[in-house]
Amino acid sequence: MFAAWYIKTGKANDVMHLGQIEKPRPKSHEVLIKVKASGINPSDVKKRDGARGPMDFKKIIPHSDGSGIIESVGSKVNPKRINQRVWVWNAAWKRPFGTAAEYLAIPSNQAVEMPENISFEEGACIGIPILTAYSCFNYSESLANKTVLVTGGAGVVGRYIIQIAKILGSNVIATVSSEQKKEVAQNAGADFILNYKKDDVVERILSITDQNGIDKIIDVDFGANLDISTRVLKTNSEIVSYGSMGNPNPVFPFYNFMFKGLTLRTIIVYDLENEVRNRAIKDINFWLKNNMLSHNIQKVYRLKDIVNAHLATEDTRRIGSVILKV
Repeated sequence: MFAAWYIKTGKANDVMHLGQIEKPRPKSHEVLIKVKASGINPSDVKKRDGARGPMDFKKIIPHSDGSGIIESVGSKVNPKRINQRVWVWNAAWKRPFGTAAEYLAIPSNQAVEMPENISFEEGACIGIPILTAYSCFNYSESLANKTVLVTGGAGVVGRYIIQIAKILGSNVIATVSSEQKKEVAQNAGADFILNYKKDDVVERILSITDQNGIDKIIDVDFGANLDISTRVLKTNSEIVSYGSMGNPNPVFPFYNFMFKGLTLRTIIVYDLENEVRNRAIKDINFWLKNNMLSHNIQKVYRLKDIVNAHLATEDTRRIGSVILKV
């Protein structure tokens, strides 16, 4: 089969290989997927670059997200799964071979039947981004008449967070850094959009909420936004964060949190409890089937152009998902 792989970490054009390797065979509990699309996430390029530490395997086919059609199954898998359209999760998490290949053998439970109205390219957007967005909310959480602040509302994950917050009944304030990104957040359903480079974010938020403040913040950059967060949150409210790249080791203002009774929760999407993940998959598939979630794909590359696709993913000006058509 045709695949992309690397045997050492580094820049994409230095370490990525393309060529023919042996087609995998599914083990008893696995399915063999003919991959149609492979989704590239920032974690994939950081892993390839070496920013996530040394390689766990001698040879890595990258990318955790993807979609395709089940071609065959192992002996312990129901053969009725053959020909199912599926999306996958964690294909490259603690595994050597991800979705940047014509075929993928993966445990059956990691191949989720995909609604018919979802394209393969859209299916490759689901695994990390939508599961991360979903995990930022508590199960059966009611956000009716609540106000949620979504930082980085034009980001891939942020845009899904806005949509889920609206599904759950929230008023949504999103922060962005440009007019182009404002339009992206607006299209996702945000009620108010602030440009954090131009606006007085604290003043605007307090004005929008009649000085009451925010019920919940979902934050792409915890350390960078910490000062603003503690000033706009209501008493006994919550910050949920899935990143802190701007300031990876912030000084924690303990008493600011304590006297407001604030809660901090962090998200790591790869190690969700089975019950949580199964619930997420059920809800996400329902929303997808009913066209309640939209996607923002920046560009689709061919597998042979994986180097350019990685460079596009690394570009700080990127708005939207980068996908490989396999």
